[in-house]
Amino acid sequence: MATLEDVPVVPMFPLGTVLVPGMVLPLHVFEPRYRRMVDDCRVGDGTFGVVLIERGSEVGGGDVRTDVGTLARIARAEQLPDGRWILGALGVHRIRVERWLPDDPYPRADIEEWADQLTESDEAAGDAGDDRAEVTTLLRRAAALRRELGEPAPPLDLELADDPVVASYQATVVAPLGPVDRQALLAAPTVPARWALLRELLADQIDLLQARLAGG
Repeated sequence: MATLEDVPVVPMFPLGTVLVPGMVLPLHVFEPRYRRMVDDCRVGDGTFGVVLIERGSEVGGGDVRTDVGTLARIARAEQLPDGRWILGALGVHRIRVERWLPDDPYPRADIEEWADQLTESDEAAGDAGDDRAEVTTLLRRAAALRRELGEPAPPLDLELADDPVVASYQATVVAPLGPVDRQALLAAPTVPARWALLRELLADQIDLLQARLAGG
């Protein structure tokens, strides 16, 4: 059994947005403590954790953070003359925070990787294929309605990956959802649970979009 001594300590970047595995996250880093974090990450392996701020602010601390997030790896880094950083980070895998450490000199936490659990039918690509097809249909329907409303939307012919874990995260990224719903999807304990929640949330969004269209 792992002890806290076995759990890695990583820099953490609490944000007002949700990063999911496979997603690209652009960041503009201007706060001094996070500039230092970037410096330290670049000396190390380039990774840091990203969690959603449930309440509070990204600036100055005093926030309330989720304990489920994603490990990110810096893929691109450009430092401006005034010391700010422009980053492109890629979500690597899901994490759970075991323990928050003092924000000194920046947020840090003991974390563990939280792998997505698959059922036997998922691994056999049976039910997973049905889930993927149903969610794809709902995503395309939501996209079509958003286009009718003149809003940004993913392509109407979008396709999800064959891998059920990757596909469920792709759907999480492109679904027209807010950060609270996206966080719930990230924190879904299993892939089937994420598919089920996606169906529910997308159906609700489609109802709202249809009501908006009907109301002119």
